[in-house]
Amino acid sequence: MKKILIVDDEPNIIMTLEYTFKKNNFEVYIARDGQEALDILVNQVPDIILLDVMMPNVDGYATLRSIKADSKLNSCKVIFLSAKNKEDDIAKGMELGASAYLTKPFSLKKIVEKVNEIL
Repeated sequence: MKKILIVDDEPNIIMTLEYTFKKNNFEVYIARDGQEALDILVNQVPDIILLDVMMPNVDGYATLRSIKADSKLNSCKVIFLSAKNKEDDIAKGMELGASAYLTKPFSLKKIVEKVNEIL
């Protein structure tokens, strides 16, 4: 079973994505900010991570930097899912090593397609 870590501080987004990916036979892990995500990643290596940019404590960019700096995690695929939709924001996410950058509001169908395409 494929593992996905969903990192977002919006409860509605987390619930929607969790339901969608469980329905698509993923083992789902949830974090509400970057620090919680990094704590989970100590014990779990997901196949893919959906990562918000704007979160309390540790933002998505800093979270991805930590993931890419960890030899056990740096092969994890990461998709940014963010309301930050300026070209600079997207370019920064891709430069840090994201596999894709999707903007909110998003289509669930598109996210599932993108995750399956990357995996």
